Amino acid sequence: MRFSKSIPNMLTLGNLYCGFLSIGFAANSHFKNAAILIIIGMMLDSMDGRLARILKADSSLGKELDSLADIVTFGVAPSFLIYYTYFYQFGLLGLAVAGLFPLFGAFRLARFNISTNKSSQHYFIGVPITAAGGILALLTLFGNLIPNIVTTVIFTALCFLMVSKIRIPSLKDVPLPKYGTIVTIFLGCLLFLIYKGTYGRFPYLIYIAAPTYIIYLFYQLVKRMKNS
Repeated sequence: MRFSKSIPNMLTLGNLYCGFLSIGFAANSHFKNAAILIIIGMMLDSMDGRLARILKADSSLGKELDSLADIVTFGVAPSFLIYYTYFYQFGLLGLAVAGLFPLFGAFRLARFNISTNKSSQHYFIGVPITAAGGILALLTLFGNLIPNIVTTVIFTALCFLMVSKIRIPSLKDVPLPKYGTIVTIFLGCLLFLIYKGTYGRFPYLIYIAAPTYIIYLFYQLVKRMKNS
């Protein structure tokens, strides 16, 4: 029982470790895998809170740990990734500008944590740092298709949107495909990549992230079937 109660915190620590590894990969010019690690962190972040509620393992420790993990994985790691892929050419100025991202993100998290009026199920107040960090990771992952000026504009906008009072739709009410459909599409794409022999072009860490999340989706599917 004690072990099951610690599972959500283990996922949160895994999220934090993904952020640390992402910084290391970025420093060694493995930018795509660094971006994938941030996305893996997003997957873990989406699972830990839900598992905590399922296992009735909610705790103040878990909430504080989650905020600390978010600041590293979705604040510090993406800012280093942006610096190493683009801002590095501006020297110390580029480093200083990249460092603004975790500052804005930390302020947003702190404001949310002390707020007595949490965001509703329908919207967030300001862009969550998880989403902002994930967007920067995706921009880096597809950086060869996106002009640097666009990345700079989006980076700047995300900094201010995180601390803004703008209501951002949570999209929780948007009807998404059922888990079975998602899994079918994923498996179909995977088989196509294997058939075409193009799987080697992708960052190898995606082959760790994807099966992990698929297992989670299967768990959610089974849970939904039991409850229906």
